[in-house]
Amino acid sequence: MTTTAETETALPPVVLGSLSPSRAADFKNCPLLYRFRCIDRLPEKPSSAAARGTMVHSVLEGLFDLPAAERTLAAAETLLPAAWQQLRESEPAVDELFAGDADGAQLAEWLDSARGLLGNYFALEDPTRIEPESRELHVEVLVDGVRLRGIVDRLDVSPAGDLRVVDYKTGASPREAFEGKALFQMKFYALVLWRTRGVVPRVLRLMYLSDTDTLSYQPDADELARFERTLLAIWSAIGRATLTGDFRPSPGRLCDWCDHRSLCPAWGGTPPPYPQNPVITDPRDVDIAGTDAVAP
Repeated sequence: MTTTAETETALPPVVLGSLSPSRAADFKNCPLLYRFRCIDRLPEKPSSAAARGTMVHSVLEGLFDLPAAERTLAAAETLLPAAWQQLRESEPAVDELFAGDADGAQLAEWLDSARGLLGNYFALEDPTRIEPESRELHVEVLVDGVRLRGIVDRLDVSPAGDLRVVDYKTGASPREAFEGKALFQMKFYALVLWRTRGVVPRVLRLMYLSDTDTLSYQPDADELARFERTLLAIWSAIGRATLTGDFRPSPGRLCDWCDHRSLCPAWGGTPPPYPQNPVITDPRDVDIAGTDAVAP
């Protein structure tokens, strides 16, 4: 005979929804953008900067498949053509970026800029001295019914068990006033790793390949606990907005890069009709490696 306690123990956990760093940041920065992406699921044009970032991330991931002594800039550059082809196969829309490039000059310049970013990476660290535990690591944890999930570019673990979370950014480093926004994603990863491994990462490191700069941060458990409450508050706000349809715009400098500006009331536009039975679905589910927001 099955007791009530045994039945309750056997029940699967209730999952209210999923939240990734990108989607949490979307809602925090502009609730209407979150709606456009996760409820209306409006298409967005491919970006040459984002596509280049994805390609460079792929090369840096593949670089660590090589024996340590072979991790050279020349070797990284030889990985670029395959990474570009892989990107074209996984995201055919990127071909639109060079549709009018009859002589291939624009594509060649773009690939050269990717080589420049790889060169900048080698100026920041020596990959022959690093053996990552994981690359493109999917991480997730269920907290109060919310599945927090994302992809960590690289996780380094020292012999003593210390964790270093590394994220590559192909844009420029943020000004000091905006460092908090830049670290939002990294604190998200640190929280999930802490909850799943029981270890607070010792270092969170953002590597900015455009201007060969780094941003390192050391979190602590109290800070991550507060950050967890912040994420749950964001999810609660998403739930309220979903029920009411009240996703308000938050105009700012990033509006200049928004594909949906023409539909935004802050710029004289009209959003599409709000669905009667809205369903939150992240079209990417988790962060796409290499997709970097434009730094303020």
